[in-house]
Amino acid sequence: MKRRLLPGAVGAAVILALGAVAAFAASSSATMQPGDQMRLTCNGARLTTSRVSNSEVVARCGKVVATPTSTVAAPTATTAATNTPKPATATATNTPRPATATPTSVPPTATPTTLPGGSVTAPMIGGCQVFPQDNAWNKDISSAPLHANSAGYISRIAALGGNQKLHADFGSDPTYGIPYVIVPSTQPGVPITFTAYGDESDPGPYPVPANAPVEGGANATGDRHVLVLQQGTCKLYEMYRAFKTATGWSADSGAVWNLTTGALRPAGWTSADAAGLPILPGLVRYDEVKSGTITHALRFTVSRTQKGYVLPATHWASSYTDANLLPMGARLRLRADFDISGYTGDSRVILEALKKYGMIVADNGSNWYISGATDSRWNDDDLNQLKTIPGSAFEVVDTGPIVKP
Repeated sequence: MKRRLLPGAVGAAVILALGAVAAFAASSSATMQPGDQMRLTCNGARLTTSRVSNSEVVARCGKVVATPTSTVAAPTATTAATNTPKPATATATNTPRPATATPTSVPPTATPTTLPGGSVTAPMIGGCQVFPQDNAWNKDISSAPLHANSAGYISRIAALGGNQKLHADFGSDPTYGIPYVIVPSTQPGVPITFTAYGDESDPGPYPVPANAPVEGGANATGDRHVLVLQQGTCKLYEMYRAFKTATGWSADSGAVWNLTTGALRPAGWTSADAAGLPILPGLVRYDEVKSGTITHALRFTVSRTQKGYVLPATHWASSYTDANLLPMGARLRLRADFDISGYTGDSRVILEALKKYGMIVADNGSNWYISGATDSRWNDDDLNQLKTIPGSAFEVVDTGPIVKP
């Protein structure tokens, strides 16, 4: 997945075009001169990158199967299972991932609270309300104005090719989805070393247990997100490309979110997500779906975005200036006239949320992929109903101007 621009010349070398380079062998290297540019394409599989130094970056094409890890036991709470890197190219397939041992624990219940008048407010996770009721993630956008360029945005996604149907980027395979862990207020903080985006990261220590679940498992080469919600403090700690070290953790980037205030990142800063957004608040979670109602926007990806962002996003991850490409933070909703009466179960709950709360562009990845938390209890047959929803069933709402760097 094209995560984001790497700093300076290193980022340009990975994302932009160098005309003469058409393909690479199974393993190869190239030395660039100042002013050169390069674009890499991973044919039919996931492209991941990692920075070696300020002058060297490694790109890998294809899925690397992570060695299954044991079930994580949080200090006082259960955790979601780890997951393998999600498919992220525009030509991603839906081949089931190899199963691993079913976790013995289940995610903590996250149920919305109810106001005296009976209306539903923001969800609760680990005893913490996930942002104030008036936060963008919890805002009902079913009546929000249509963006003037909605048709242009939707047509441009179609022109990108690749997947053009809604897709649940999670399922019953316990290695599929984005895991998270809840820890008590007494969980000790450990040092965090940032290896790529330290100047846009919140410094440690973070209360991350040694056995915190990592997206993709211990040996994964993908995004390797680690999400930790601390009870009591109601702070959310998220890391991108996180690795356990002898004394703590290292990560490309990290962000700390105060769920009580919902304060944004500084303008222009990334987070553990390319758009500078939190990840956990946008995940589809099993327990809330089973409660019958999702009360927040969802996180999703498109294969190409423009250089700009719309609040609550604070960061871009592209050099493209095409005005018909969606910016980071753009918000879409399922059209009110799209008939969902024939959909059932979990899919029906998700579709109802997409009409009321919509979904927010959070990263570059496969078109129309919505993110969910890891849980072996998902019913894949139920979720597969989403694959019949075309991208043309969505529209873009106007939630504010595009901030352009």
